[in-house]
Formats: sequence, C-alpha cells, structure tokens
Amino acid sequence: MEQTPEAATPEAGGPTPARRALSPSRAGDFMQCPLLYRFRVVDRLPEEPSAAAARGTLVHAVLERLFDAPAADRTIEAAVDLLEPQWAALMEQEPELAALVGEGGTDEQTWMADAAELVRRWFALEDPTRLEPAERELYVEADVDGLTLRGYIDRLDEAPGDLLRVVDYKTGRSPSEFFEAKALFQMKFYALVLWRTRGVVPRMLQLVYLGNSEIVRYEPTEGDLLATERKIKALWEAIERAATTGDWRPHRTRLCDWCSHQALCPEYGGTPPPLPAHAIGLALDPVRSGEAVPAVD
Repeated sequence: MEQTPEAATPEAGGPTPARRALSPSRAGDFMQCPLLYRFRVVDRLPEEPSAAAARGTLVHAVLERLFDAPAADRTIEAAVDLLEPQWAALMEQEPELAALVGEGGTDEQTWMADAAELVRRWFALEDPTRLEPAERELYVEADVDGLTLRGYIDRLDEAPGDLLRVVDYKTGRSPSEFFEAKALFQMKFYALVLWRTRGVVPRMLQLVYLGNSEIVRYEPTEGDLLATERKIKALWEAIERAATTGDWRPHRTRLCDWCSHQALCPEYGGTPPPLPAHAIGLALDPVRSGEAVPAVD
C-alpha cells in the first residue's frame, strides 16, 4: 500500500495533520453509494456547480456575517442588503460562480430575489436580535481510536450550564423520512465530536430548512452518540475494505436522480474509468477522506 500522505500544516484553527480522517460529507457519500465515494475521493471527477448551490453558499455567508452587527441592527433589511456585497466577495474568490447566475433561464435579478426570500424566511423561524452565537462556521475535530473526525458547524449556541445547541442551515426543503436520516447523521457526527472534545453532549441539534420554513429539532443522548461512533468506525472499516479490494459497488436509490455521474455508473449502463495508480492510498488519504468544507445545501 502506498504510504498515506498527511495534510499540510494548518493555519490556526484549521485542520491538523491526520493519519486517518473522515468528514461527515465523505461518510455520507459512502453510505449513500460506495461508487460515489470513489468518484469523489479517488477519481476526483469534476461535478458541475449549480445555481442552487451558489445561492446556498450566498445565503450561508449572509447569515454568518449578519451576526457581525450589533443585535439591534440585525434586521431583515440589513440581511438583504448584505446579499450584493457578499455575492461580490464570493465571485472574487471563485469567479466561475458568475456563470451560474442565469442558469436554466433565470436572470440575475430573479436569482437574487430568490436568495432574498430565503433570508426573509429565516427571520420567521429565528430572531437574530435575541441570539448571540458562541461560534459561527466552527471547525471541529476529534480523535476516535486513531480516526480523526472533522467538519464545520454552521452555528453553535451556548447557554449557561454548558448547554450547547448545534444549528445547521439548509436552503432546501425539509426532507422526507427517507432523507431525514442522512441530515441527522451529519448533526450527530458534529455532536459526537463536541462530546469527545468538550465532554458535553449537546442539548439540541437543530436543522433550519429555509426552503419550506421548517425547523427540525433532535435531542441526542449519550446512547445516540455511542451508536453514531460505532457506525462511523464500521463505515471506516468498510471504506478500507473497498479500497483494498477495489470493490466500489454502486447503490441505487432515489438520490441517484441528483448524481452527476450517472453516465459512468453501471446501474445506468455506464462504465467507471479504470482505477488510478495508488488508488488505495488515494481512497484513504486523510486530506481527501477527511475533506471538511462548510455545507451549503
């Protein structure tokens, strides 16, 4: 087996070098479909960004930046006014985002109006003048028996008595029961990391769905988090087996409708590309398997 490369030395507050690592997004990929994990982690196949994803990135940025203002100034108008400068800042970082506006025949004015509507819906669900987040876009990581778990939390609220609330913004609609388990796994993943690093089980996990103005709340227990820890360990063992055997079999579900790689999937008559050299090392590379980026869905 090729020696697994280590992550680059991080900046303060960023990822630390790890021998084995897993993020909730990469764990979710493997649970959804081992072949999807291979395509994203081993092959690094490009995926076309979408206007919806770009809008999600923008709305997340606005909801984060709004808390820079004093509580009294966190109004709907102030939040909507942040859209244009935040979009300009995002395009400066990623100029290719500009091409997404107008995708599917939607003009920029309509696209921005849709983003503004998502921001307004948030105010009907939460009152930012009464919130003082302890952390925003918080990078977290914990070691679990030699496996580093890491990711980004949209917002962490803290109340006296070590009461923690983990908040995640979703710009889509609240999912059916079939899809909800995936979202809750991500939140339990974060809760497990916080428990292992702070010794406190978060009191509340909160998913804020702006697409249909709904909040999903879950109160985890130690038993929940122990079960999540066992599941994550089993997932990593399954990833190691798939890497060693080269058996990245597809798993067909309703989520396939949104997959960018149907043309290469055997379930749809396609043929995956040959495994690259050193595929085992690539599959288990902590930089790839532990890739932690702020969520924008």
